Amino acid sequence: MNSRDEYVRKMQEKLAELNTDIDKLAAKANEVSANLRSEYNEEMAALKVKQAAARQKIEEMQKSGESAWQDLKAGMDLAWTAIGESIDSAKSRFK
Repeated sequence: MNSRDEYVRKMQEKLAELNTDIDKLAAKANEVSANLRSEYNEEMAALKVKQAAARQKIEEMQKSGESAWQDLKAGMDLAWTAIGESIDSAKSRFK
């Protein structure tokens, strides 16, 4: 397996973890107070947008040539940093 394939597999695993985290946060939607529900829904919508963008970047990587994927990797790493910060923020705000 080449390094691109390994990286794509790793990102797919992270995406699966993200899906689990989003599902857990969505399950808490019924537990938040009414005044937080709107804020909570906005946060969840933003996470789902980032999730879709990550999925798209992974698909682009899979289709990219060997030389182009390195450029995509840099963007993907930045995206995962932002996603991780968003998930951590949501988890801490809606405990």
